[in-house]
Amino acid sequence: MNKIISIKGTLVILIILSWILLSCNPKSGGTTKSNISTSDKFEVSKGTNIGHWLSQSDRRGIEREEFFTKKDVQDIAKMGFDHIRLPIDEVQMWDENGKRHDDSFELLEKCINWCVESDLNVIVDLHILRSHYFNAKEKPLWTVPAEQEKFFDLWRDLSKTLKKYPNHVVAYELMNEAVADDHESWNKLVAKAHAAIRELEPERTIVIGSNRWQAVDTFDELKVPENDPNILLSFHFYEPFMLSHYKANWTFLKDYDGPVKYPGVILTKEKYDKIPADIKPELSRFVDVDFNKSVLFEMWQQPIEKAKKLGLPLYCGEFGIVVNVPEEDRLRWYKDMISLFEKSGIGYANWNYHSDNFGLIQGENRNNALISIVTNKDKSGR
Repeated sequence: MNKIISIKGTLVILIILSWILLSCNPKSGGTTKSNISTSDKFEVSKGTNIGHWLSQSDRRGIEREEFFTKKDVQDIAKMGFDHIRLPIDEVQMWDENGKRHDDSFELLEKCINWCVESDLNVIVDLHILRSHYFNAKEKPLWTVPAEQEKFFDLWRDLSKTLKKYPNHVVAYELMNEAVADDHESWNKLVAKAHAAIRELEPERTIVIGSNRWQAVDTFDELKVPENDPNILLSFHFYEPFMLSHYKANWTFLKDYDGPVKYPGVILTKEKYDKIPADIKPELSRFVDVDFNKSVLFEMWQQPIEKAKKLGLPLYCGEFGIVVNVPEEDRLRWYKDMISLFEKSGIGYANWNYHSDNFGLIQGENRNNALISIVTNKDKSGR
């Protein structure tokens, strides 16, 4: 009789233990989020950028708080994304003396916490520095040693707040679209910034791109810190630029009034001969080039080969087509891009989530066709 009771007791204990284990398993439908994981590997597949919130925006106070909220994070997760890339600017996060703007750091933490709740990973991207804006003529970061030290200190300060998040949830992108006159200036800065972060966080994933706007054709010049498996290589892709920034009022293309299309030849020699002389040098590389899916993939080969050689994952942190392009052509380009990401196993984040020029959300309107393509729910392809 006592043996039967003992067996029953053991069975009860085993059942209770099994129930506890199942409830902690994210695949079982328990309450624990899948980001609470035994794996420490940061992985991203498909995401979107949260620009014009803590970066490239004059919004402050309530207006900034209401521009991007917990509901947006929940909607991004429902769309099917697994991460966000979160640009932040020095001017938004710190004053000129390096003192924190507490309200900005509060929003940064809130956003990451919302993402944890919605099973989204986060790449925190130090987007614009006071000493470096990718389109500025003067960039003191490359010429003033004190500005470089300040850059390292910004990351040291960010680490104080962000190191509490698991390595598989949050990654650090050193800087967005470095533009140095010579590639070695960027390589040296990467090495020093990498070392500064590694002193504090040995296994945090660090996202590193190539010099000159993270372009694909400068990847051969990028020197990646050696023997570090926790690096994610990143490129940006807005090619053909004549298509992606068609009539964009912040570029030289604002004055181009000819048609564009995709796929196909965007600019014939006949059309090229008739355009204003001052923009001809910028457009000569597009003359009689037949842009299509195969050509786009061929343009990616430098970063692909670099990633293979180093045994590191590859990521496209920005890509997009401005809304000025005819809708059918835009969507064909996006379909080809997503198809190539899937084919090559490259993670990506489109530019941008909420934007009048590139957004999945434009004002109060959702571009459902684009959302379906970028989240890869549209499998029609071509």
